Amino acid sequence: MIEEITSQGQKEGILTNDALVFIAELIREFRFRHMTLLIERRKRQDLWNNGELPNFLEETKEIRKSDWKIAEIPEEILDRRVEITGPTDRKMAINALNSGANVFMADFEDSLSPTWENIINGQINLRDAVNKTITYNHPTKGTYELNNKHAVLFVRPRGLHLSESHLKIEKQPIPASLFDFGLYIYHNWQNLINNGTRPYFYLPKLEHHLEARWWNDVFNWTQDRLGIPRGTIRATVLIETLPAAFQMNEILYELRDHSAGLNCGRWDYIFSYIKTLQSDSSRILPNRSEVTMNVPFMKSYSTLLVQTCHRRGAHAMGGMAAQIPIRDNPEENDIALQKVREDKIREVLSGHDGTWVAHPGLIKIAKDVFDEHMPEKNQIVEPTQYELITQDDLLGAPKGNITPETLAHNINVGILYLAAWLRGEGCVPLYNLMEDAATAEISRTQIWQWIRHKAKLNESTILTKELFEEFFIKEINKIADTVEPDNLQEGKYAEATKLFFDLTVSDELISFLTLPAYEYLFLGEYAHER
Repeated sequence: MIEEITSQGQKEGILTNDALVFIAELIREFRFRHMTLLIERRKRQDLWNNGELPNFLEETKEIRKSDWKIAEIPEEILDRRVEITGPTDRKMAINALNSGANVFMADFEDSLSPTWENIINGQINLRDAVNKTITYNHPTKGTYELNNKHAVLFVRPRGLHLSESHLKIEKQPIPASLFDFGLYIYHNWQNLINNGTRPYFYLPKLEHHLEARWWNDVFNWTQDRLGIPRGTIRATVLIETLPAAFQMNEILYELRDHSAGLNCGRWDYIFSYIKTLQSDSSRILPNRSEVTMNVPFMKSYSTLLVQTCHRRGAHAMGGMAAQIPIRDNPEENDIALQKVREDKIREVLSGHDGTWVAHPGLIKIAKDVFDEHMPEKNQIVEPTQYELITQDDLLGAPKGNITPETLAHNINVGILYLAAWLRGEGCVPLYNLMEDAATAEISRTQIWQWIRHKAKLNESTILTKELFEEFFIKEINKIADTVEPDNLQEGKYAEATKLFFDLTVSDELISFLTLPAYEYLFLGEYAHER
């Protein structure tokens, strides 16, 4: 049976005996294959580190060549033109569901810091949202309640690489993805169906079609175990890793009875490009601001996704523009909103069926763009001609600048985000952009890549570890000057500073910053509880 190591797990109505029995059965059924998938990831990365490159798979070419389509899309999600995403806190969930967006993706992953309280409260909040009993009492603004008409709820569990250490089976932490998925569907599937909807999911950070097959088997086992007809669950896969870009057809095929399309997860994709090709000095990325969706390798990735999805009868969802409204500076706000507008125009004209926003203030901009250029519910029509996208198209690094200003900014944002994450905040507005774990990953892996390959700042000065340390100290001092002295320790800045420094100067590129960061988080919670 699952062992609980914290009393916080006993929140009434969530970690019930029946729910824990179900979770234990689910994990015992799929944990070994889960471990195998993670081992295979490491093996592939070793191959890439030794000079091989990701490519389209020879053994699955018949899937790419043959004609097939995913299962018919449910009527309620035919129109997904604007989706809002965010963590699962109570106020956010109500506002997002009431926002006017077509879909709310409730996120247990990149925009959520996985404290035990956040995870369990998130499950409570989603249960109450499904039950339509969710309310939030604000000290000055009154009571927030769910509108009769609201967005369709999707849930993003944590990625396959993450563990949940607060619960154990046979003294081992459990896969966080199965915990998030299993607890949500166990408590909510019946009420979802009674309400005329169904369980919808977003699946993050898949790297291989066998991982999609694993999820498909998880879905089938779960539906059989709970007495739900197969095909009821639907999932959209985020194509946010470079290896997955070469297997879009295969991923859709494996999930074809449970598919709800693919999504261009651009920020994690940039991070994955750096991580996958970490040993290749010919593929160094410039400043983050220059790696736009219009650079060739990003445009090719988007084009391939749209073509693949529409050929298979699936939604091709656009990604997130990181800008947020700037309330105290009208001129800068106009510039930021224009960037969002241009990004959404690019997406709809390139064939995407919908897009993401992180802030309710951007919904109207995105909706207006898609209403103008996409009068139908979507653009899912099989292409009459295809743009051939090759391995070189997906791997070609853009030229650009690496500047001292961006180096300093990456350090600053990386530390500030990590400090917030360790405090329990996974989605943080910094310098007029919405930062989450994916954008923080870009900050730290860019620095690692630049140091590793002796990149030149402004095409002249080589970035050594020693020079990086000089920049690092300057940014620490800047942060210290802006934070109240009493808040420096309480705000987790010391831990964040050490963690970010260690990650960026490490000889090995750690696969995800959230792995060591979670150890900090968990040990801090456990020590506090004891």
